[in-house]
Amino acid sequence: MPEPTNAVNGAAYRPRRSVLYLPSSNERALEKAKTLPVDALILDLEDAVAPDAKDAARENACAAVQSGDFGRRELTIRVNGLGSQWHEADVAAASTAGPDAIVVPKVGSADEVRRLVAAMEGAGAPEHTRLWAMVETPLAVLHAEEIARASDRLACLVLGTNDLYKELGATFAAGRAAIATSLQLVLLAARAAGVAVVDGVYNDVKDADGFLAEARQGREMGFDGKTLIHPGQVEPCNEVFAPSAAQVEEARAVIAAFEAAQAEGRGVATLGGRLIENLHVDSAHKVLATAEAIAALS
Repeated sequence: MPEPTNAVNGAAYRPRRSVLYLPSSNERALEKAKTLPVDALILDLEDAVAPDAKDAARENACAAVQSGDFGRRELTIRVNGLGSQWHEADVAAASTAGPDAIVVPKVGSADEVRRLVAAMEGAGAPEHTRLWAMVETPLAVLHAEEIARASDRLACLVLGTNDLYKELGATFAAGRAAIATSLQLVLLAARAAGVAVVDGVYNDVKDADGFLAEARQGREMGFDGKTLIHPGQVEPCNEVFAPSAAQVEEARAVIAAFEAAQAEGRGVATLGGRLIENLHVDSAHKVLATAEAIAALS
């Protein structure tokens, strides 16, 4: 059975529909996260943490990773960026803790990816600890494919849309026309390299309709999921990025029709007047594999 599109380097597929940022300095938020139906957590040491709280946040994030209290949720740690005064200590501590991934902001080149991987390995990061690279600048967008292909340890590209708007001098607006090209270029790079790709955040936590519209746009474009800044965004995001019951039923029908055609010696099939070929069957298998992986999280 073909793997879903964000299976990386032979690793088992993991749903990343909802990826929630949490300030690691906030112990109450960390505790609450244990009960959220979120696919992945980014335990943040960067933007959400004040300078005088960086050390405590680092300790909290590493303790959370090693606690075993977060169930099937994918646990990642976002370190402070290359060149910051906290970066080296963050990478060393996170590598020792062994999260599912280390998330690095503002990765701008393939060379930076290789330097990050060397630092992780030098600090003893276990094999399962992958690298997630945040794409947040015009330079990174233009070199996204090189970044995505730079190391087998890189598992995911994460859009940093707030910084991208700032760097472009663009204006926030519904539909995201100002950054549409950037989103598509990063998607293309991720798919060409065979890594996962996660959409940026939606800032207005009180605008449920706006959030849903943007999440649906990201799903239609092809993102694997979306980064979130509030627990209330988790469940609607999970729903948007999961195959619907109708899609699962159709996928099964596509596979059954094609298998029946093959049994009769035909290379193509029809379903409801629609031609079914290998590419449709591959897509159907991916829908079912995704649905099964999501069901396994329950």
